[in-house]
Amino acid sequence: MATIPMYHQGSRQLQDRFQTRALADRMVEKIVRNAFTDEDRAFIDSRPLFFLATADEQGQPDCSYKGGLPGFVRVVDARTLAFPSYDGNGMFKSLGNVIVNPKVGMLFIDFESPKRLRVNGRASIDEGDPLLAQFAGAQLIVRVQAEAIFPNCPRYIHTMQMLEKSIYAPCTGHTPPIPKWKTLAEFREVLPPGDPAAQPSPPDIKK
Repeated sequence: MATIPMYHQGSRQLQDRFQTRALADRMVEKIVRNAFTDEDRAFIDSRPLFFLATADEQGQPDCSYKGGLPGFVRVVDARTLAFPSYDGNGMFKSLGNVIVNPKVGMLFIDFESPKRLRVNGRASIDEGDPLLAQFAGAQLIVRVQAEAIFPNCPRYIHTMQMLEKSIYAPCTGHTPPIPKWKTLAEFREVLPPGDPAAQPSPPDIKK
C-alpha cells in the first residue's frame, strides 16, 4: 500500500464498523498518488472553480469557493500547484488560516461530465512569488505542495451547465467592475487605500 497518510483512528473506526477497511486500503493502493499526472494537469487547468478547505491553529474549519477563468490554477511541477488570491471582502479567512496552519484540502469538480479530483497538501504564501506577475489581478500567490491526489466517484454530482463566466474574473486586458456592496457607506468608509471603489466617482459598478 502507498505510504501516503490518509486515515486516522476515526476513519478506521467507521471502516471497521462498516467493514470497508480492506476497500479503503485498496483505494489508497490503486488511486491515491502524490505526483500530478498529465490527466490531472489537464483537468485542473480546465477548471474555472474549486473549493478550498482550511483550518486555524485550533482546528476551527473554513471552506471557501475560489473562482477564476480556466487556467487560474496551475500545476507548476510534479508535486506543486499554484493559484492567485484575488480581491475579496478583506476578511482573509482562508489565507489567514494558511499562515497559522498550512494544511489544506482542495476539491475540483466538473459538473457537466461529471468528474472530481481532490488534492490534500501544505500551502504557503510568498509576497515575492515570481508567478505574481503572470496572473492579472492577483494580490498574492498560493502554492500547494501535494501530499495526496485522488479522484472520487462522481455518482452524486448533479449534472449542471456553465451559463456565463463571472465578469469579475480577472484577466489580461479586462478591468473587472466594482461590486455594488463596496460603494455602500458602511463599507466604503473603511476600504483600504487604493481601492477603486473608494474614488469620488467609482467606475463601472455591478451588484
